[in-house]
Order: sequence, then C-alpha cells, then structure tokens
Amino acid sequence: MVEADGVIAGRNCGLWVYTSRMTTLTQNRRAAHEYQILAKFEAGIALQGTEVKSCRKHDIALTDAYAEVQDGELWLVGAHIAPYSHGNRANHEPRRRRKLLMHKREIGRLLKDTAAKGMTLIPLRFFLDKGKIKVELGLCKGKNLYDKREAMKNKDQEREIRRTLRGERA
Repeated sequence: MVEADGVIAGRNCGLWVYTSRMTTLTQNRRAAHEYQILAKFEAGIALQGTEVKSCRKHDIALTDAYAEVQDGELWLVGAHIAPYSHGNRANHEPRRRRKLLMHKREIGRLLKDTAAKGMTLIPLRFFLDKGKIKVELGLCKGKNLYDKREAMKNKDQEREIRRTLRGERA
C-alpha cells in the first residue's frame, strides 16, 4: 500500500481503493425539492453481504424512502437496493426494512423531533466513509406547492445572475 496526499492505493489486485474524502453512492435529489431540510444527521446501516456489493455498484434508489423510530430503534423503510447480479439464492430482498445505527440519545432526540406535526426523516444520500456505508438523514418538513414554485423561481434567478456575470467577464 502506498499513501500519497490522503489517498491509499494498492496494486491492481482487486483491493478497494479509498480516498480521504467521502464517496457518494447515491443521492436523493428529489428530497430538496419536496421537503424543507431543517437538520442533517449521519447514521450507519446494517446490511447483508450482497447488499454491500450492490451499494458499491451504486444500485440504490431512495425514492419514497423514509426513516422511522420504532421500539427505540431507527429503521430505514422503502429504500430499494437492487439484488446483486452475481448473488446466489442467498441474495437479499430489495425493499426490506434496514436498521440504522445511531446512539440511543440521538435516536431519542429524533423521536422527539419527528413527533411534531409534519416532520419526517428522509434519507438524503448513501456514501462511503473509510470503507463503511453510511446514510445521511434529513429532518424534513413538507413544502407546499407555492413554496416549491418560489424555490424554483429563486433558483432560476440565481442562474440568470451567474450567466450575466460570466458574460461580463468574457
């Protein structure tokens, strides 16, 4: 193994190569449009072997996924991790409930926060951190239709401003 500028690299012999940065495996882009994200949290996730291999291949869909606290444990519901292509009969179920790993104190705080009306936990992205697959959760509140339109309008205005500034420099 050779380390250079925070990058650990090995010979081309099937070893995983990790960088010091976190690698995003998938992102829930729709969440930013549908919800107002109030806070972000990081959680580990308990996966089976074939699920890990599918995640590393970026075969994850977070549409309609959410997290819930049940019996003092945090669960990810509705996330689709595709079956591993080279898996055998022990392959995993794609939409099973998966346990999220956080400290009990943090789970208690999330339970209290989600008890408020209109608050929910939405997975924002899956990422690799030092070889471990993690989930970024967002404490979210649903947007109304006029909020979505206003957000789109602001985004378009910012884009126009950037274009004009780029045009002036040229």
